[in-house]
Amino acid sequence: MDSSTAGIVALIGCAIALAALIVATVALLRLRRLRADQRVLLGTGPADDLVEHASRIEQEFRSLHAYVGEIAARLDGRLGTAESRLDGTIAHRGLVRFDAYNEMSGQQSVSIALLDAGQSGIVLTSIHHRDQARLYVKHMIAGEPEYPLSPEEVEAVRVALAGEPPPEPPRLP
Repeated sequence: MDSSTAGIVALIGCAIALAALIVATVALLRLRRLRADQRVLLGTGPADDLVEHASRIEQEFRSLHAYVGEIAARLDGRLGTAESRLDGTIAHRGLVRFDAYNEMSGQQSVSIALLDAGQSGIVLTSIHHRDQARLYVKHMIAGEPEYPLSPEEVEAVRVALAGEPPPEPPRLP
């Protein structure tokens, strides 16, 4: 080897070039990994930078949030409609059996109260006798009958509103 200044400078230049080549190779490998990671994050769509991608995701999130809000509002409306319809259905029912003529034929007569959540509905009373049966219907509006109720009908309304099961009728031998 030549020990001249030019030779030493050439060797130092080669060493620096080799070091630069190694640094460039490492940087290239890291850049490839970074791009691969970026492709995973950004997808295969148009080449955006991370700021544009984050902005697009935020816009899509806001759009999705608005859509979910609209759906929730519609569902609340439908639920309110369903609840108001359910308030008009039979919510309370009560049944009382009794012996209308104090006969030994058993408790064949019955009063039934069918009321909604607002205590409106009907009270049906069927009075059975050996020769005939009569059916009476009275309308209830907000807990008040349109005609006075018999004691059995009052008991049927009380049982309905209390949510009690009907009393067991006595068993005939």
